[in-house]
Amino acid sequence: MRVLLATDSFPPGCGGSGWSTYELARGLRARGHAIEIVQPKPGAPAGLRERHYDGFTIAEAGSAAPDVPYIRNYFKNERLYPALTELLVERAVDGRFEVIHGQHVLTALPAIAAAERIGGVSVCTVRDYWPVCYWSDLIHTTEGHTLCPACSAGMMTRCVRPRSGALWPLALPMIPYMRGNLARKRSGLARANAVIAVSSTIARDLRARAPELARTRLEIIPNPVDVTALQARAAMALRPIAEPYALYLGKLAPNKGTSHLIDVVERAGLDWPLAVVGDGPDAAALASAARRSTRDIRMIGWVDGDATVAWLAHASLLIFPSRGPESLSRVLIEASALGVPIAAMTTGGTPDIIEHDVTGLLSTTPQALADDVRRLRGDEELRCRLGNAARQHAERAFDAPALVERIERLYLELIMERP
Repeated sequence: MRVLLATDSFPPGCGGSGWSTYELARGLRARGHAIEIVQPKPGAPAGLRERHYDGFTIAEAGSAAPDVPYIRNYFKNERLYPALTELLVERAVDGRFEVIHGQHVLTALPAIAAAERIGGVSVCTVRDYWPVCYWSDLIHTTEGHTLCPACSAGMMTRCVRPRSGALWPLALPMIPYMRGNLARKRSGLARANAVIAVSSTIARDLRARAPELARTRLEIIPNPVDVTALQARAAMALRPIAEPYALYLGKLAPNKGTSHLIDVVERAGLDWPLAVVGDGPDAAALASAARRSTRDIRMIGWVDGDATVAWLAHASLLIFPSRGPESLSRVLIEASALGVPIAAMTTGGTPDIIEHDVTGLLSTTPQALADDVRRLRGDEELRCRLGNAARQHAERAFDAPALVERIERLYLELIMERP
């Protein structure tokens, strides 16, 4: 087969969706398929440029994206989609591609439109809540853990407030655009030949919140992780600090619950260092809280892939305080694959990875999370039991070769179903 992957991000500088796309591309290539990658770059200078990574050629398409709320989203959606569709059609025709697979919010609808134009197969992976939430995270308050029940006009008047500050009344006239944007995304996604949800929770919420998808084929296939390669890299990784340590790894942002992180460590009475590896909008606030803390908090910042593996491989426990509905956290999958004991908030697709007291500890409040951190710190036998079970589960459920084979099979079925 010849597969065109349209992706919002791709290594080396990317998050979980980019690395998951890379694992898919690498797995398909290993199975003998021809792969080409197109990545839009809103905010980069206009024009098409090529770069290379691990033998892949990535065609990057720069486009305008003014750094103004709502206007930026319009440029990244309504303005971007037609141009990206034309680019995908051109690449698909020139390369005789049979499948166009959109990997995230910027690329899903153009992938579908391009496949329709060439008579090909369209597949879209939904990795978070972009079809049913303008902000993609279902978060409508700055505090608390209750998720938005529905993206109604009334709820939008609430969710714009924490994101617009004191000027939130000025954002209210944008609500009709926000509702129209979501409606266009859902109706466009419904035209895909198949939609892949990365977790059972994402699939359930799409069915409940996006009735437009009622007749669309919906498959649950997790994000792939090359468990064998990860474990081999971890075995070679040098220990970053000598003593045992707890780890937070990921973006420092409100939906990740990092505002609770220092308090959790304080309440747990953790006497190990906490290494905070990552960066994001909450970095300054978290660093300030760390300086005031009585605990040993070490702000490591952003690190590259090899250093990330080293910090993860040697952690004595991982703390995951996320308050947003995690679709399927790559950090949790990789920690599980390396046998790192985990204390996590139960959000979104996290229960697909962690079964409470079997492959990790799950909690519903920051206080309960602190209790779980204290419990893990004080019980080495528990850490070993949970870590071993987590490793076995990750090897069975998330290893890339098996998941890539499932996606390959889906492609073939859809090709055979074409008129």
